[in-house]
Amino acid sequence: MATVSPQADVQRTGVAQHLPPAEITKNQFQAAADLLGLNGAMRQRLCIPFRETSVQVPVLMDDGRVEVYTGHRVQHNGARGPTKGGIRYHPTVDLEEVRGLATLMTWKTALLDVPFGGGKGGVCVDPRALSKNELERLTRKFTERIAIVLGPYRDIPAPDMGTDAQVMAWMLDEYSQKRGYSPAIVTGKPVALGGSLGREEATGRGVMITMREAARDLGLPWEGATAAIQGFGNVGSHLAACLASEGVKVVAVTDADGGVVAEGGLDAAALSAHVAEARTVGGFSGGDTLGAKEFWGVPCDFMVPAALGGVITKEDNVNQLQCRMVVEAANAPTTPIADKILEERGIPVLPDFLANAGGVVVSYFEWTQNLQQLRWELDHVRQQLERKLTDAYRDVAAVARDRKVPLRTAAYMIALKRVADAEEMRGH
Repeated sequence: MATVSPQADVQRTGVAQHLPPAEITKNQFQAAADLLGLNGAMRQRLCIPFRETSVQVPVLMDDGRVEVYTGHRVQHNGARGPTKGGIRYHPTVDLEEVRGLATLMTWKTALLDVPFGGGKGGVCVDPRALSKNELERLTRKFTERIAIVLGPYRDIPAPDMGTDAQVMAWMLDEYSQKRGYSPAIVTGKPVALGGSLGREEATGRGVMITMREAARDLGLPWEGATAAIQGFGNVGSHLAACLASEGVKVVAVTDADGGVVAEGGLDAAALSAHVAEARTVGGFSGGDTLGAKEFWGVPCDFMVPAALGGVITKEDNVNQLQCRMVVEAANAPTTPIADKILEERGIPVLPDFLANAGGVVVSYFEWTQNLQQLRWELDHVRQQLERKLTDAYRDVAAVARDRKVPLRTAAYMIALKRVADAEEMRGH
């Protein structure tokens, strides 16, 4: 007999208690729209999602039970091209969260000037509680249920929190079984199935590139500087490796199950090897144990939230921060009130949809390679990624200086104008 998963109980815990991404992005949107002088009709066109799809996802479990999960796919705006955005598997996923993240993807793709709009999707599930076979069945059923709104020129998913290249391979296979081989339907897939070299590292490497540009621009130290990273998944681990190659010391890392700190710097390679075996940074012998609350008070040059959204708040930790810059490797990690407090404290914030845009940039490269049936060399991918992110940072910095606004507001102004211009040119 089918049973319904107790997702509501899970949703009442953790970051779901904080301001959701939809509210955060709405607040930031309005500030930039005011500065641009956008009229009411255009604000509605840019705020209201084009399409929202919610589906039930029944999954046959290994023990014979059937669990029913809820999945969502939101296509926010396609004025500049097909919608693009990740699929996340996490217990906090709901429609409101997916809507906010899809909106953020619209601004991200516009800011980086890639020909996509914003999309996002997810299933409310803890993937760690599923076997590999259960995870595959979940992915195939979810893909089947949302396939009607997907397509290489309509909507292209990618990995996100709780998903990876293997999940994208299952999505590709499920979609292709009914519609013919379609490698451009997803990005972030294995290289053997048409994935791009450099895609797995892209978001973490992109965070490093934008950090370096911002440090140079704002007169902050770089080689020999220190960073603290919250989250050690795909983004945090690759970021730590990239920072180590640049001579930046990662002095503290936490994840959902533990934390570690070392004033002289952690060995990124050894920490990654430990996590591969233990599945947590907790217990790493190369540093001292660090609690989740104590993490935010670690003195460092760069504080990098690289996990869930809504984690830097007025109530919890913003006044504990002892850093010279906040780098948003996660999506919407800073609430608007905390953002204002950081501005008052003179701590610049490198905004999420600039800092963590490396993934969508290389996803664009992958999509392009699939459509043209060719493959770029890794060095070429890295060179083009650096060019895209460096140009985007310089555009944002220039607007911030000219209009005397924070980097986040400047980034929103650029992105909103590009999408608004596309909407106007497409007509009514």
